[in-house]
Amino acid sequence: MPITKSAKKAFRQSVRRRELNLGRKKKMHDAMKEYKKLVALGKMDEAQKYLPQVFKTLDKMTKVGLIKRGKADRYKSRLSKKLNSKKQ
Repeated sequence: MPITKSAKKAFRQSVRRRELNLGRKKKMHDAMKEYKKLVALGKMDEAQKYLPQVFKTLDKMTKVGLIKRGKADRYKSRLSKKLNSKKQ
């Protein structure tokens, strides 16, 4: 456990940030999971409408530093591919 005053404060901050990041990560994964479920069920119109919302979530997670830009781009590419391959 932290001993100095500054270490105690840093610990409190890290706990708070961890909780925020876990919530954000869950939101991101839930959005992607919901999108994948729509595609799997064949609801292409709904999936098409939901895709920008998933992209927005990924971009926000990139902006706050939860994931890196390349990872967000990779997720976006794979999710788009999933929709396009099912459409044809």
